[in-house]
Amino acid sequence: MPDVCLYFQVHQPNRLIPYDFFRIGEHAFYEDDLLNARILSKVAEKCYLPANRMFKRLIEENEGRFRMALSISGTVIEQMQHHRPDVLESFQELVATGGVELLAETYYHSLAIVHSRKEFERQVEKHLELLEEVFSVRPRVFRNTELIYNNAIAAQAETMGFDGILGEGVEWVLNGQSPNYLYRAPHVTRLKTLLRNPGLSDDLGFRFSDKNWTEYPLSPESFASWLAKSKGDVVNLFMDYETIGEHQWEDTGIFDFWEKLPETLLDLGGQWITPSEAVDLHRASREYDCHWPTSWADAERDLTAWMGNVMQQEAIAKIHRLEEEVLAAKDADLSHVWAKLQTSDHFYWMSTKGGTDGGVHSYFSPYGGPYDGYIYFMNALADLQIRLKRLKEMDGSKPAVILSPGS
Repeated sequence: MPDVCLYFQVHQPNRLIPYDFFRIGEHAFYEDDLLNARILSKVAEKCYLPANRMFKRLIEENEGRFRMALSISGTVIEQMQHHRPDVLESFQELVATGGVELLAETYYHSLAIVHSRKEFERQVEKHLELLEEVFSVRPRVFRNTELIYNNAIAAQAETMGFDGILGEGVEWVLNGQSPNYLYRAPHVTRLKTLLRNPGLSDDLGFRFSDKNWTEYPLSPESFASWLAKSKGDVVNLFMDYETIGEHQWEDTGIFDFWEKLPETLLDLGGQWITPSEAVDLHRASREYDCHWPTSWADAERDLTAWMGNVMQQEAIAKIHRLEEEVLAAKDADLSHVWAKLQTSDHFYWMSTKGGTDGGVHSYFSPYGGPYDGYIYFMNALADLQIRLKRLKEMDGSKPAVILSPGS
């Protein structure tokens, strides 16, 4: 049977206040800090704290035979430092077990790679520095925001020294091949690509509590048997950490399921491995030739979740157009505020898609609709541009910049 590689994404964005057009230039408080704190605490109580306790115990009880990986964005680490240091301590204790591998990503959970290689590298390096500071860890494997991936991103990750990269197992790229192998992108020599198994991952992330699903209710025994029967070298189960207790509530039985799954799989002779272990244990036996950016979002598995309409395209182009001016100003607070506005969620909330995907976008949005998200973002961006202009007019002298909450 194949090995099983489990990875969870941990991320919270900074939501914006309803920024008033008529107050642009008057204040630089863009973020709804109370809302950010409230959502972080809600998710912490429902997911982060109980899931961390559960996985820490499972790793210890199984003497390290159960292993997993986490990718924790810089924005959620900042929120935990600011609002819930106890939650960050809980993650530190989990990582300290030795059974959790941390992955590298962009600090601000951004789409920087699509717009600026220089900004992308700056954010990845900043994230690596944060992980060293908070967890004393230097990751070997990279996962880009929302699993955004193509040949060029894989080549960039290899250039930056990573041994592996995660991506979505996209059917039209796999062209009939299984995601359960390690792949190699064209024109890379060393870096290995691990592809998410969409079917088995979504069984847990999306279908678990669907009472209309033919497999409902899913038992650990059934799921472990599916893993055991799978073909290939390694099954990659990638999903949001918030799946446990937040997206799938406790009363769905999601905690009971995860309590039993690790040992159930071990009893069948399976092996849990981390992404780095997958890279070390398995050879990249096939080529994954992915020319266009793919992701794990929406049915299209492309970038339309963040760049699918004119509002999104305008907003993301404008924020990245400021890069040269912002970084040249050499103002740490301004750079930080600018980079936080790059967080992919801001553009995700502007999506006007309908159907099931539209429902998911609406579920995660803190605003009344996509147009509200666009207006608040553009008004905050307009104020940021005024701050930048004022800074340049100071002829290099430091102005009295008002710090935004959480910055």
